[in-house]
Amino acid sequence: MSTEVPADADATAPSPWSKVAAAVALLTVIISVLLTAFAWPSVRSSVHDVPIAVVGPAVATSQISAAIEQRLPDAFDITTVANTAAAEQLIRDREVYGAIDVSAGTPQVITASAASASVAQTLQSVGTALNQAQAQGAGTAVTVRDLVALPADDPRGAGLAAGALPLVMGGLLAAFLLSNRLKGTGRRVTGALAFAVVGGLVLTAILQFCLGSLSGSYLANSSAVALSIAATSLTLLGLESLLGYAGFGLGSVTMMLIGNPLSGSGSAPEMLPGWSGTLGQLLPSGAGVQLLRSTAFFDGAGATNTVIVLTSWLVFGVGLCVVGGLRARQAAIITAGDSGMADLPRTTTTA
Repeated sequence: MSTEVPADADATAPSPWSKVAAAVALLTVIISVLLTAFAWPSVRSSVHDVPIAVVGPAVATSQISAAIEQRLPDAFDITTVANTAAAEQLIRDREVYGAIDVSAGTPQVITASAASASVAQTLQSVGTALNQAQAQGAGTAVTVRDLVALPADDPRGAGLAAGALPLVMGGLLAAFLLSNRLKGTGRRVTGALAFAVVGGLVLTAILQFCLGSLSGSYLANSSAVALSIAATSLTLLGLESLLGYAGFGLGSVTMMLIGNPLSGSGSAPEMLPGWSGTLGQLLPSGAGVQLLRSTAFFDGAGATNTVIVLTSWLVFGVGLCVVGGLRARQAAIITAGDSGMADLPRTTTTA
């Protein structure tokens, strides 16, 4: 007597322990990569080559510059100017993050917390240390003037810092949904651009009117957000169109695990470790955050490079979409031709 084993017995049988171990190992690697990607830039952030100005007579600025270099070697890239007005113009043009003014004798600090609250706090600490040194440790408070301040409703800039992730997620989700629900390169590109415009208007309205995290022109801020979303979504759409899900996965990892942590949204690109700050500004998330700072607080000053970066990604994405669409159309024509040949009646000859 024989017992028949159901055909689907293998499907219901428990997985071998080797698969369990492999799954645990894979999950451990994934969570380790996520932790490293998001925590490493924050833990290793420090002040290095941050551009600032020192204001005053040549002798005084030389002494202050030497004192700063001695206390914090390689922390600042110092530009010396003769008067306060010149330093203020550099700050408004986003050439420097702030200034230490010794034109009146006692060091005074001019900050721009809208450019970076972290750098502003660092400059205040440096100014206090210099003031105390001049007063032989008397502990006098340094005078601080915030030339370009963050909005009163969000004095720490938390909304702008947190806004980097939704910009990336918006582009990622748009690419995923459009690639799965729409057919045709033209319709996908149009859908991505339309979502970027609408999403830019909505996200900016939340940040500016609901949370009070942005100042400046609403339309300019919306345009910055829209360009950021479009650059991300079209790049991911193009990669998916050309390489399939592998391309979408590669693009998503680049935008999420590299671009977002290295955007410098919570501090400043110059405060990120090593080369990572520069790399972050070459990706849509980093460029998008800096562009939004420029439109919201500096009347668009310093926006040229970020616009070039975002536009380059957008054009690159559209180009990939076009190439992927042409390749898919050519493959469909070849398949249709092969199918037509197969349907032709076959003639036989007899000898």
